[in-house]
Amino acid sequence: MRRLLFSAALLALIVSPAVAQNPSAKWESAIQKFEQQDEQNPPPKEGVLFVGSSSIRMWDLNESFPDKGYINRGFGGSQIADSIAYLDQLVLKHRPKVVLMYAGDNDIAAGKSPETVAKDFQTFQQKVHAELPETRIMYIAIKPSLKRWEMYPKMADANKRIAKQCAANPLLTYLDIATPMLGEVGTPKPDLFAKDGLHLNKAGYEVWTKVIKPHLDTDRR
Repeated sequence: MRRLLFSAALLALIVSPAVAQNPSAKWESAIQKFEQQDEQNPPPKEGVLFVGSSSIRMWDLNESFPDKGYINRGFGGSQIADSIAYLDQLVLKHRPKVVLMYAGDNDIAAGKSPETVAKDFQTFQQKVHAELPETRIMYIAIKPSLKRWEMYPKMADANKRIAKQCAANPLLTYLDIATPMLGEVGTPKPDLFAKDGLHLNKAGYEVWTKVIKPHLDTDRR
């Protein structure tokens, strides 16, 4: 019996090391769907690509940016490290001229420090620029939300660190969607959120679009 239990434990370690070593493996099905979409309807090269977590996935880019053909590669619940793990499939294969990232929200909620979030973004942009040295990268600030308001001091710290990175690199842009989402008393505006208090409703996306659109309209190289 002991030998049998030992063999089963050893087999589990042998057959599933990728799952143990790669927490991003849970996103395989989402990545496969993107690849199927790319085969059926290949998006244009040198376009504008949005990547990140559910705030990107749930965004109707065609409604906010009509006739632009922007690429949506958001997958809900993801962290910056997940976009790094699948960088080839999500970003590099499309060779975009502009990448917009929204991630970091779930990172802080999972217990990562602001320093780690900022470092992960630095790794993301370095890996993109290693392959696409002229691609612009725009970081959409971590939003203040009703559900995660108690975490916002850490989120604001991460935002500040990433904004500093962006200010030092002409290929990076920090998009401050956080400030216009706060009301007069400095707390999140309730009318910008869905019922869960975390994700955006149409009014919330309108705020984001108002901040982001001028940067995309002027990025015509």
